[in-house]
Amino acid sequence: MDRTFFITSVTAQRRALFSRVATADLLAEVFLHYREQGKYLLHDFVIMPDHFHALITPTDEISLERAVQFIKGALSFRLKSSLPVWQASFTNHRVRDGEDFARHREYIWSNPVRAGLIAKAEDYSHSSATGKFELDSAPPGLKPSSIWRRTPA
Repeated sequence: MDRTFFITSVTAQRRALFSRVATADLLAEVFLHYREQGKYLLHDFVIMPDHFHALITPTDEISLERAVQFIKGALSFRLKSSLPVWQASFTNHRVRDGEDFARHREYIWSNPVRAGLIAKAEDYSHSSATGKFELDSAPPGLKPSSIWRRTPA
């Protein structure tokens, strides 16, 4: 399995758009909507005040760029903002193996803690660490037992 990616996208001018709960909720809905449509597998995500991180596996028919375009474009459309919502690009890292997947999952879960937004990862409402979102497990080719059994810190 070589189509799993850790992605990051930042808001235009690093505006803290997702400090508003309604806007962060909307982005979470977008993530889940395209997952439900089968555009990608969504393994983990966190929505920070001015950016997001996610672990996704686009379907064979969808490029990574197209999957990110779905996410960013849908949020921009739903916000109906007269200002740019996103920086034009995004960063990605192709996940190499189960250890790499676990490292990026831990990064996602601990991001709000490191930023001082919350004390425990599972208490950050716009993160997959809460366990409240329906997500996809790690791709089988990457999934050693330690990843599957890991719980948020």
